[in-house]
Amino acid sequence: MGVFASTDDPVSTGHEQVVFCQDKQSGLKAIIGIYSTALGPALGGTRFYPYATEADALADVLDLSRGMAYKNALANLDLGGGKAVIWGDPEQIKSEALLRAYGRFVESLNGRYYTACDVGTYVADMDVIARETRYVTGRSVEHGGAGDSSILTAWGVFQGMRAAAEHVWGSPTLAGRRVGVAGLGKVGKYLTAHLLDDGAEVVATDVNPRALEWARATHPQVILVDDTAALVASDIDVYAPCALGGALNDETVPVLRAKVVTGAANNQLAHSGIEKVLADRGILYTPDYVVNAGGVIQVADEIEGFNFERAKLRATRIFDTTRQILQLADDEGVPPAVAADRLAERRMAEVGRLRAIHLR
Repeated sequence: MGVFASTDDPVSTGHEQVVFCQDKQSGLKAIIGIYSTALGPALGGTRFYPYATEADALADVLDLSRGMAYKNALANLDLGGGKAVIWGDPEQIKSEALLRAYGRFVESLNGRYYTACDVGTYVADMDVIARETRYVTGRSVEHGGAGDSSILTAWGVFQGMRAAAEHVWGSPTLAGRRVGVAGLGKVGKYLTAHLLDDGAEVVATDVNPRALEWARATHPQVILVDDTAALVASDIDVYAPCALGGALNDETVPVLRAKVVTGAANNQLAHSGIEKVLADRGILYTPDYVVNAGGVIQVADEIEGFNFERAKLRATRIFDTTRQILQLADDEGVPPAVAADRLAERRMAEVGRLRAIHLR
């Protein structure tokens, strides 16, 4: 077991630290990215995914860890931003040995980074990782954890969507609106339930046949379409990307018919400038790292001893944060993504500087 590369390169990426980890016997190849610890230890999940190249894995962890710093700042958490990726197909190579090897690398960072679940990793995996490190959240209830963080992620997205609906249509409800949900996985299925309970009509799609079968069996009133392209081009009021990033790109945005985009996926903007294209088309985009913060609020609460009702109350406040950002965007004449960045950067600078006041 050994670290095959480690770099501190804030000049080129803005990150405090990027660590490449490898354990040849178990097949572990992982990258841990720490963007900022200005507000506290970096917190962010571990994504287990079969990237085409190591460069793709690195690009993802850099983007995701930066996003976590902004997400945690706007969620009013005293935590910085980090993320990790394990490069490989979890269906093929995930094992106890691999997860425990990864846990030892997390432990070696001495609390600079707390991990949690993400795409390809689950509560049971966090319990295994925790056998080698103290710095893991999103554990099972049986082991003193919070359980599935998707529950509050979906709740937070729903709150952000309510704030967007109020901003566009004057009322904080999705009743009578047609919402397109791309991805019926961990978060999308809970979000769908909230939307239906609120009186919305839901159109959905997923690449996984099992997810589609779940929708047919659980919510037969949901309208299923062939793929995301068909969903984006359909007659919907709200688009909710709930799968992988890059959903808002040069192909989807020009044909998007929705007036609001609010979803759970991370890094929805494929590149800089897309937020302006959305604004120019009159489409209100609620920044993903604002509205999908319910999950990180849940796992952060676990660090101090989990209380579900307390965590849900904090996640409910995503409504107020989203409303504040949308108002700031209007006041300053900028897209909501820019307004959100400014608020996050302000908090990281104003609160982060307090660490310069030495206590001893």
